[in-house]
Amino acid sequence: MKEKLTPETVYREFSGAVEFNEGIHLYDCVRNNENFFIGKQWEGVQSNGLPTPVFNFLKRVVLFSVASVSTDNLKLHASPIPSSGVRTKLELDLICGVLNNQFQSIFEMNKMPSLIREFSRNAAVDGDGCTYTYWDESIQTGQDAKGGIRTEVLDNTQVHFGNPNSRDLQSQPWILLSRRMLLGEAKRRAKTYGGESDKIRPDCKETGESGNLDELGGSKVTVLLRLWRDLESGTIHAYECTQTALIRKEWDLGVDLYPVTWMSWDYVKDCYHGQAMITGLIPNQIFVNKLFAMSMISLMTTAYPKVIYDSTRIKKWDSRVGAAIGMAGGDVASAAKIMDPATISPQISQFIELAIQYTQKFLGASDVALGDTRPDNTSAIIALQRASAVPMELTKQDLLQSIEDLGRIYLSFMKTHYGRRWVEVKHPATEETDLVTFDFSQLAGIPVSINLDVGASSYWSEIATMQTMDNLLMQNKIGIIEYLERVPAGMITDKERLIDALRRQQSALGAAMPAAGTPQGVAAPTIPADIPVGQGNGALQHEINRTGEVPGL
Repeated sequence: MKEKLTPETVYREFSGAVEFNEGIHLYDCVRNNENFFIGKQWEGVQSNGLPTPVFNFLKRVVLFSVASVSTDNLKLHASPIPSSGVRTKLELDLICGVLNNQFQSIFEMNKMPSLIREFSRNAAVDGDGCTYTYWDESIQTGQDAKGGIRTEVLDNTQVHFGNPNSRDLQSQPWILLSRRMLLGEAKRRAKTYGGESDKIRPDCKETGESGNLDELGGSKVTVLLRLWRDLESGTIHAYECTQTALIRKEWDLGVDLYPVTWMSWDYVKDCYHGQAMITGLIPNQIFVNKLFAMSMISLMTTAYPKVIYDSTRIKKWDSRVGAAIGMAGGDVASAAKIMDPATISPQISQFIELAIQYTQKFLGASDVALGDTRPDNTSAIIALQRASAVPMELTKQDLLQSIEDLGRIYLSFMKTHYGRRWVEVKHPATEETDLVTFDFSQLAGIPVSINLDVGASSYWSEIATMQTMDNLLMQNKIGIIEYLERVPAGMITDKERLIDALRRQQSALGAAMPAAGTPQGVAAPTIPADIPVGQGNGALQHEINRTGEVPGL
């Protein structure tokens, strides 16, 4: 018999999860890592007026690593799985085209490039990155069908697994999401969904104890969202409450996957929380800061020369420029002396430099990768860039897998919540687009796989791509349309309209432009010897590529 959920039972599960996190010192580790990342590296240290310098090389290394694994050129691509169903390949291609357009729309609405960077940054600094996806009924679509898919980034301290010794998210018995919410907002939410708004009380974030605690604008309360897979329906159910009150009764999300993605920067055995990149580097940062602090103290106290004089012969020393100093008899040479300043061992600066260099080097953030050197040619730049990206490749693959999992969650929401909507469909044969109504519920019976296409993320990779594409076009190995389709984004303005115009022109002429080489049965045109060859396309070469004919022949 299924146990009935109450705010008390859910809060007991939450307390057990918090106890596990405290046992592995998660909260202290996350707080410490965040402070070191943003530059608060002397937090809690009594300096007593002594210098507290911060040379935050950790932040540069972390941001470099995050930029290495995350890229703006991410695109989800749906493709049909071959099957013996009643649908033809043309129908499946049209359906996948609809899904690809929806993926692009969802990415734009949720500003996914920014979310992915935050997701990766949290994994590097805190140890884990997490996203939560939900259905927002308030989104206006301009159609009868309302609502859309929203995705937000959560901290790893807000997510609690039912089995904390397993990092397999979809196999969890339950998942708890905790959020700090303003008391008024929590009560309004409870009234909307028929909860117990009058029983909601403010509590303390750290202990959970009741109390009227004012934090940055008002009293707050911890709201718990419990997710689990119903064994009968196979879908994910949810229950929302506080420690003392119900906010929303159990309801069916309608999706067959937990709407949560999870990525650890580095895995820890028998624990769903991972190891942050910055955790093992904090001692290096402390070492550098201490050496700088002690060097500063030494310079402030002993770096300047001091004058020692005989006070029985000189009443007062005058340090003004050109001022006369009176002396009562005796030898002038023995009346005063300048004491040379102490020198600092050059090993200190060497050890500081070595500590920073080795830390960056072992993480793949070499001088070449960070842009502190200048390679001689493009080939060297590409080779060094690829070599420096190798240490981050495993983490990047984990990120791409998380985005693929997110795409499957989007697909599950489409099947359940989208209903019938107007979509734009491009016919593969004619390349003409048209608006039709599409029933997304039929996706439940269509096997579809989701792949992730990742574009070039660096300037030098785009240069190499352009050179290769120029050579293929110049050698007549590809057509102008294929060339335009593969040009990196941003190189040509309004590229899609240009491609559509070329295709319409081909259709009007009744024959397609040769895409690769010369078609069988058609004699290759004789190209005069005075046509220039080499890198780049001249005006005459552009005209030949555009028309397929040599002027004057």
